[in-house]
Amino acid sequence: MVEMNLGDFERRMQGAFDVLSKEFQGLRTGRASTNLLDNIFVEVYGSKMPINQVASVSAPEPRLLTVQVWDANNTKAVEKAISSSGLGLNPQPAGSLIRVPLPGLTEERRAELAKVASKYAEQAKISVRNVRREGMESAKKNKMPEDELKKTEEKIQKMTDSWIKKIDDAVAHKELEIKQV
Repeated sequence: MVEMNLGDFERRMQGAFDVLSKEFQGLRTGRASTNLLDNIFVEVYGSKMPINQVASVSAPEPRLLTVQVWDANNTKAVEKAISSSGLGLNPQPAGSLIRVPLPGLTEERRAELAKVASKYAEQAKISVRNVRREGMESAKKNKMPEDELKKTEEKIQKMTDSWIKKIDDAVAHKELEIKQV
């Protein structure tokens, strides 16, 4: 009897969920979060670098981020990167410190963000289902006895259902967070 290791499939489903969590961090909910600027790259020293490699980002107030640029010569580049990030932010430089006030979210923008969150969640579900499909195919190719194959398929399905539920819970929580602010 050939025993199948399901750990790899579990790890890959976890990976899909981790990607979703990271994408959710970049969605603005109206409250200041230092993760909001994580996906911004700054053109400095002849290359593009993540903002957290040229400055420290903090959230001193619920609707304000501050970006302390380590090299004052890069302040303009950081300001430009934040402005052109598509996040609708208006950075205000003061020396090497950049204040980034977060405007309130309109009802329209909240609905838009909720749709984006749902889209991210659907992509994560598709990834989890693809891992399930690969797991099922792998189990069938493994030439195990019929009863063992059924048990393995049930385990893979339970794993899939568990991750889909976690994704549904995460998107419901994110949508609530978006609407509450």
